[in-house]
Amino acid sequence: MRRVKLYNPFKTRMIDEKFIREHLALERTKLANERTLLSYIRSSLYLFIGGLAILQIKEYEHVQWLGYLSLFICIVFISIGIYRYIHLNRKLRMLLQPEEVEEKSKKEEFKPDL
Repeated sequence: MRRVKLYNPFKTRMIDEKFIREHLALERTKLANERTLLSYIRSSLYLFIGGLAILQIKEYEHVQWLGYLSLFICIVFISIGIYRYIHLNRKLRMLLQPEEVEEKSKKEEFKPDL
């Protein structure tokens, strides 16, 4: 069985060819998770800027509630985005954890007794 070395900017490791598809799928999922977090942040910033702009308009004081609502929704958006990012990141780490435990046990098996 041929082993393929995949490059990860944070960690390099050897992986079997049959696991390449799974490994790449997990990497795509991580990137999609980060992209989703960034879109939540972007939407939150748009709501924040819109809310501040509405609050700054003095001629339309009867719609200031809309500015405050926008600021509240901004906080809700960023909270949901961070929660979802952390939740999925933990799930992905749990999927990868058994593999790391197996590697540690293999290293311990091959230690010579002195």
